Amino acid sequence: MASWIYPQLNVDELKIAKAVVRDVPVSIKDLYNVCKAIRGMYLHDAKNFLNRVLEEKEALPYWRYYKGASHKSNISPKWKIKAGRYPKKAIRYVLKLLENAEANASNKGLDSDKLIIKHIAAHKGFTLKRYMPRAFGRATAKYRRTSNIEVILEEVE
Repeated sequence: MASWIYPQLNVDELKIAKAVVRDVPVSIKDLYNVCKAIRGMYLHDAKNFLNRVLEEKEALPYWRYYKGASHKSNISPKWKIKAGRYPKKAIRYVLKLLENAEANASNKGLDSDKLIIKHIAAHKGFTLKRYMPRAFGRATAKYRRTSNIEVILEEVE
């Protein structure tokens, strides 16, 4: 399997924890907005926010790929954006990734209350290409797209 290359952030390696989840069957469009929403947050704040979105108490704002997304009244005013959704499948995978990164941080001896999400990003994964037979000898392409998610947590004072 190929090695994963994390971005160079010019931060001390002893103060950060990394994690990656590969080939998750989630839309890259949903993951983009989830990652943008929690980037820069404290880890416990990000997990609380994502759990509120899972329970549909607060909507996740969409900055990009929001065509067809309706305005939500329960979006926090700090976002200054009205269109939003509840991407539950994407949030479940991101929460799993954050738990993994937190375990890596505790294994390094970092304090989990002081961890912030320094970097989080979603990338396109591989695409499974299949074909569905149709009438009159034709076929329709049927793609199953996957995504990769990476996170870097940093301990701050």
